Amino acid sequence: MRNWERALSVLEALYERGQAAGHGWTLDTELLPAHQQQVNALENQGLVELASQEHRAELSALEGRPVRWAARLTPYSHDTLAYSCSRPRAEPPPSGPAPDRRLVELIPSQMAALRVFVGLTGRLRVAPADGLAEQVRAASCDHGIKRWRLYLTEEQMRSVAYGLWLHRMTGSAAEANRFGREYGVVHSPDKARDEGSLAVDGLPSAAGAAAPGGAGVSGQG
Repeated sequence: MRNWERALSVLEALYERGQAAGHGWTLDTELLPAHQQQVNALENQGLVELASQEHRAELSALEGRPVRWAARLTPYSHDTLAYSCSRPRAEPPPSGPAPDRRLVELIPSQMAALRVFVGLTGRLRVAPADGLAEQVRAASCDHGIKRWRLYLTEEQMRSVAYGLWLHRMTGSAAEANRFGREYGVVHSPDKARDEGSLAVDGLPSAAGAAAPGGAGVSGQG
């Protein structure tokens, strides 16, 4: 179990015992000494409050026995648990992603650019594809290869290419170039315009980015 998972497990245990007790405190009789040591470590991070002598005296009066140790969550740990419970999960099933989705692995600078792009939803004329923001929020990081893993539809991949094109236009082409090399998806506004495939409230079509000719322009021979 990773350190953050262990910390969340301890916080959840404190929350459940504190709620059950009615006063928010987890007492010395409710946790083994080894678990109390884990709680003490979280106290150093501001996630747990250990009972002062005054609090222990009050708890002793309530319990009818000496209470030598007690702990409860701080506001920061309450928020940590709330955030953890509400964080989207988009892990694919063991059999892999859905047939209409493709595994995309982004390096940190690509992921940073993509977060900026989806963060501008509501301000862009060509908005991010439906569901892309949720995929970005739920992406997992493979720390071994330092890649962010997303499972995207073709429409979402074209949207990523557009976001990286915007990033390119403001200073760095490396992210868009790499995405094009690895996945063969590149945003090209001139082709989209010439082929008439840029929707008023949508993205350039796949043909607009990839078709070799001006198939979208009609004319008479």
